[in-house]
Amino acid sequence: MQKLVIIKSTAVPLPAENIDTDQIIPARFLKSIDRKGFGENLFRDWRFNIHTGEPNPDFVLNNPKFEGEILVAGNNFGCGSSREHAAWALTDYGFKVIVSSYFADIFKGNALNNGLLPVKVSEGFLKEILDGINENPAHEIAIDVELQSISFKDTTETFELDSYKKICLLNGYDDIDFLISRKEAIKKFELATLKTQKTNEQQLF
Repeated sequence: MQKLVIIKSTAVPLPAENIDTDQIIPARFLKSIDRKGFGENLFRDWRFNIHTGEPNPDFVLNNPKFEGEILVAGNNFGCGSSREHAAWALTDYGFKVIVSSYFADIFKGNALNNGLLPVKVSEGFLKEILDGINENPAHEIAIDVELQSISFKDTTETFELDSYKKICLLNGYDDIDFLISRKEAIKKFELATLKTQKTNEQQLF
């Protein structure tokens, strides 16, 4: 996975609340187990006319004035089913960060496991960001993973981030990569454990 350290980008505003995983990536597109290619069907039923397949000009992803690596969404993002494909679709489309005032727990876990950072902010700050982006799409959001901070214009908030997932994001690790990075420490622990076991056995005799 790519490293996430400092993210500074314009953003895409999607203020709808209770966006569930079936809206993020409809179930009919879950046939592949390869993470690539899901981005083209992100928010499929909102981006395109279901009957004609033509782009919906009223949907934000089809509005050329909004772009960036950050999606700013309404409250309760990622609710619904536990499909990991939702995180795959968002990252494959190009998003690195999702900002909301609340995330469904399973979606949050899936996002972090796939190098996608969910940033929870206060409802007031979320409104400030959404209003600011709509007023001027060129406004950027700055996120510092190490400091766990998000800044927009003159306002900064900190956000919670699991310490283990923070290490993974900063280094671009998935769970296997993390274990490999700790290989020498694991070997030392195993040797120390074997030594202790042998010492205990000798003392018994």
